[in-house]
Amino acid sequence: MKDLLEGFSKVAVASVADAVDKLTGKRGYMDASIKPRTVDKRVVGPAVTVLEAATDEFLPPQHALDLIDEAPRGSVVVISIGGGEPNVAVWGGLMTAGAVANEHVGAILDGAVRDLGEIRRDYDFPVYAREVSPGTTLGRYRTVASQVPVVVGGVVVHPGDIIVADIDGVVVVPKDLAQEVLDASIEIDERELEQARLIIAERSLRTGLAKYGRI
Repeated sequence: MKDLLEGFSKVAVASVADAVDKLTGKRGYMDASIKPRTVDKRVVGPAVTVLEAATDEFLPPQHALDLIDEAPRGSVVVISIGGGEPNVAVWGGLMTAGAVANEHVGAILDGAVRDLGEIRRDYDFPVYAREVSPGTTLGRYRTVASQVPVVVGGVVVHPGDIIVADIDGVVVVPKDLAQEVLDASIEIDERELEQARLIIAERSLRTGLAKYGRI
């Protein structure tokens, strides 16, 4: 796993998205609205997942709180709200403190994040979210499960899938295809570098496209 994560930390997120498209025949990148809200910091790590659902009860997000403490260090916490109202913060400063204390590498949210000033000032922790909102989940959402398949940004995330994210977006790499996706991503990166060099050398975009057939 260490070698895989190191490899994914070096390849372009766009190349990873292309490789997942090619190998799975379906989209692996999340909706564009799920983007970095705290710091523009790359995230690479295995997903641990939380599913939330609407409620009018005042309950803490227990599954998420437990998972932050119990997940292996280096995890990416992925939270789904099951297609509900996204303008509710499912992550904030205290959860960030817990994630930093447990050496997790990021959070990916289908809902909102709050306490941005605190997170940016004190933790430098990357949170990718659909929205920013001061609203609490208490009386609106409750966690119903952890470490189950969830849908975030239009993509199914299984526990253990590798999340690769930066300012280009968030890509989900199926865990069973991780090595194949990495190999294909490296090949795409190398081919694009060669193509870019040819375009510069020949002073022609058309020449590069004609030789490599890629845009």
